[in-house]
Amino acid sequence: MDLEERLKRLKKEREARSRSQKIRDAWDKIDRDEEASVKEKLERLISLTKKERKEKGTKTEDVAFEPPPKEPLLFFENPYPLQVRYGKIPLRAGLKVRGEALAYLSRNKEFENLDLSSSLFIDLETTGLSGGVGVVPFLVGMGFYRDEKFNIVQFFLGDLAAEEKMIQELARFLSEMNFQSVVTFNGKGFDMPLLETRFILHRKPFRLGELPHLDFLFSARSLWKHKYESCRLFYLAQQIVEADRSEDIPAAEIPTRYFEYLRTSNFDLMEPVIYHNKEDILSLLGVVIIGTMLFSEDREALEESGADAMDMFGVGKLFENAGDAEKSALFFQRALEGKLSDKIALLAKKKLSYYFKKSDDWDKAVSLWQDLGSLNQLFCYRELAMYYEHREKKYEEAKKMAEEGLALSLGVSLAYEQDFSHRLERLNEKIRRQKEKQEKP
Repeated sequence: MDLEERLKRLKKEREARSRSQKIRDAWDKIDRDEEASVKEKLERLISLTKKERKEKGTKTEDVAFEPPPKEPLLFFENPYPLQVRYGKIPLRAGLKVRGEALAYLSRNKEFENLDLSSSLFIDLETTGLSGGVGVVPFLVGMGFYRDEKFNIVQFFLGDLAAEEKMIQELARFLSEMNFQSVVTFNGKGFDMPLLETRFILHRKPFRLGELPHLDFLFSARSLWKHKYESCRLFYLAQQIVEADRSEDIPAAEIPTRYFEYLRTSNFDLMEPVIYHNKEDILSLLGVVIIGTMLFSEDREALEESGADAMDMFGVGKLFENAGDAEKSALFFQRALEGKLSDKIALLAKKKLSYYFKKSDDWDKAVSLWQDLGSLNQLFCYRELAMYYEHREKKYEEAKKMAEEGLALSLGVSLAYEQDFSHRLERLNEKIRRQKEKQEKP
């Protein structure tokens, strides 16, 4: 490409970005009208863009241009054989996932008797990112296992006037497929409430809302927030599943592309969005499979998942959040056997020490507090002071721990400073009484 062609291309790209930004700004202004329907808002947007072109003196043939007719509703289907790999994960691996792992990930015991063979993976692309009655899902992507394949089907709304038809077709499809559970990524906060709203508006029962729901965003944060810089789905797919994907299209750009498509009928604008939606469903399947592998006692499965000590800490956190202290402690101990960052190693030891304290395993708890005390951790001095005072009745030892804790807390933590000060007053009084008893004949 010579310099002139490159300059022309750059000019076109700048003009396209400028046009997209103007459309986005215009939509933001129009969308503030809460009384107008989405269809009315879009008609205003299209009217504004036509008016702008006339004011700029656009050629007569351009002004008179009418976009080609759009298909009101499109249906895409992509079946993947089970031997196909997404990143490092064969799609078949999803059928090995046990209900027990899904129950922990979802914190829903209903999953104990289910597996992914009857699950629906769902992801929406919408006309807005904030939710609300005015937001319409124009692309509904769904993934599921059937007939020895992992299938991805997508309903695309080519014309907003056909939304009722799309909801009817979706309702019929979901009824026929009889899914037993739902898997999403941030579906509890966005996808499911939005889809339920559209079903209600079109007077259709929303049976998906009655099914056990695994929103893997919450599990992902427990498992990996301490390990990775982001828990966004595309990033986790890259890092964990080793999928060859990038953030192909920014989420904020998707509604603008759809509005432009409605204005021009240029389906090229939608192809990257449809691809992005399909990748998100495959990515969701991949990270769920990896997440469940981390629970496995099978060494081969753990090795295949690429699990390390930081992952074991994440599983420990997940069990902790689910209220299973025993399994949580087991995974924190496994984590400490490997390589952890200093911050996470300290946190794992702290959590373990409290577990041993609650389990009355005082030798292990004290050993951890003494170990962490060398790192000037204030909570250790407080715990040791309480241990020596209340369990061992060794007031001098307790006083020593409180004094060291007080010295370390000065100017660092007012709460600890006050705690150690009150503790020392009480201990000094106990020591005085103890000496008086010893001195009596």
